[in-house]
Amino acid sequence: MNYTEAEILVIGLARSGMAAIRLLNALGARHITLSERKEVAEKEELENMGVTIVGQDDAVFEKNYDLVIKNPGVAPVTPFIRRLKERGIPVITEIELAYDVMKPQHIAAITGTNGKTTTTTLTYEILKKAYGSEKVHVCGNIGTPLCEIVLQENLLNEEGHYIALEISNAQLIDIDRFRPEVSVIVNLTPDHIDQMGGLDNYYASKTRVYLNTKDNDVFLQNTDDANVLEYTERYPIPCRTHTFSLDHEADSCLKDGWMTVNGTKVLETAKVPLPGKHNLQNILIAATLCMYENVSPEVIADVVYHFKGVEHRIEFVRELDGVKYYNDSKGTNTDATITALKAFDHGVILLVGGFEKGLSMDEMKKHLGCVKNVIGYGASGRRIATDLVGDQAIVVTDLPEAVGEAKKLAVSGDTVLLSPTTSSFDQYSCFEERGEHFKKIVNAL
Repeated sequence: MNYTEAEILVIGLARSGMAAIRLLNALGARHITLSERKEVAEKEELENMGVTIVGQDDAVFEKNYDLVIKNPGVAPVTPFIRRLKERGIPVITEIELAYDVMKPQHIAAITGTNGKTTTTTLTYEILKKAYGSEKVHVCGNIGTPLCEIVLQENLLNEEGHYIALEISNAQLIDIDRFRPEVSVIVNLTPDHIDQMGGLDNYYASKTRVYLNTKDNDVFLQNTDDANVLEYTERYPIPCRTHTFSLDHEADSCLKDGWMTVNGTKVLETAKVPLPGKHNLQNILIAATLCMYENVSPEVIADVVYHFKGVEHRIEFVRELDGVKYYNDSKGTNTDATITALKAFDHGVILLVGGFEKGLSMDEMKKHLGCVKNVIGYGASGRRIATDLVGDQAIVVTDLPEAVGEAKKLAVSGDTVLLSPTTSSFDQYSCFEERGEHFKKIVNAL
């Protein structure tokens, strides 16, 4: 697209919308309109770029645009998004914009329901060790928009950089040309049903990560996950397929105390520092992605053996009076919380609640063997806690009250685990803010 001649609508600001607007401005876009329902803190900067700021009245979406860039927080089932598409106006996210304008780069794209952030972070750390911080970047759903990296790192003019890209279903749903060099769906479990209009739509959206791949690209297929197998069969993989498994023989697997990739011993399983079977999978994926980016097993092992994990994912905060406190604010669905619970064997006081997604607790109830008490807080706290343990549920208003109640109940040897099972948007702007607040509360005890 010739952006200098385009009339462009950006829906939703936040960090990704702002990054898209800055990149469009650098490209010389003729006119940009921002549609935002909240107060805009960056109003002066936007006006200096000639951006027109409007609300989200129906009339805004009936005007003619050459292109619409949608913030991933705007659900694809939103009526005005559907209306724009019905009118034949292209709707993309900032991921597609960045990909369209940057020079060719080495992209490792990581999607799935859980484990994305750990896998993406570790992939980035390995690539950085191999190729240096000036040529390696981490971005996407993990926090920094790809458009921001393109502008800051001069990817409009430089090629051959390495990008570890965490990409969500909301970012994949509106891609057009986006094509990663190597990609993976870590796993598929229920999530984002409200935004996607159904579980089938959610699972299918993840397969778009390999939609545009070619013969020389590689997709990593999780053969332990029945949903991944079903959906990759329904939506055929056009590129080379590399299988991985923790349970049986595969191209990447566990064998004789080693993680092996295409028969090469890469990591000694006993030396892996992160707890839990889920982390073995995350590490196996990251090692495989990096092997396809021509990183040596020696470099991979050096990084993995010193890797401390990811903030907000089963993150140890402190021990007080023999009680350990863990921040798993990134546990934004039931499968993520189940994974966290598997890391403990007894005495867990579980804090749950937040924005109401309507997720069933049936599967999670099978994994409460280590749980001593369940405390619900926030908009969905009562429903989730009651669904899990009935009349035994403890229900409070907010996170500070939940931590205070947990401290009263805990005895030496117990664990207080914040793993909410849902998103944070009832009381926080994001899971990071929720996790930081939890850590602040705990460290003040």
